[in-house]
Amino acid sequence: MAIHTQQSMSGYIASDPQLSYTERGDARLYMKVGQEHYRKEVDGSFTQLDATFHDLVIYRKTAERAHARFAKGDRFVAEGYTREYDLPGAAGEKVVGEEFIAKKIGHDLARTRYAVERTRPTTSDPLSTGIDDPTHDVASPQAAFSAPLGR
Repeated sequence: MAIHTQQSMSGYIASDPQLSYTERGDARLYMKVGQEHYRKEVDGSFTQLDATFHDLVIYRKTAERAHARFAKGDRFVAEGYTREYDLPGAAGEKVVGEEFIAKKIGHDLARTRYAVERTRPTTSDPLSTGIDDPTHDVASPQAAFSAPLGR
């Protein structure tokens, strides 16, 4: 069986995450995110270039969980896809917008320091693994997160 892959993006959260709800009642989390860029020089050093900023959107239960766990400045890694959409321009012309729709998102382990405390699953509770369990919360008092590295 082939390995399933999707697009990914990493960066930092540049705005306060905004949770809203669609007309159908689905949670929608919006964040402006930044990506740092570097150019490798001939001598092997790197020169930092201007950061770029993009829209990141998450839907449904993942949006609610991400809203509870992420804050401006956090470093993240996300899996999903890019979607283009039409926006009205200033002169009435159409302008193409682009957003990254994240299906999965987590803190960037290379740039975030945190500890995870796990409880042992019980055999009598099939949801105790935390998979699809809305009461399972790894970012609750059971896990202590400190500020991201490099902030």
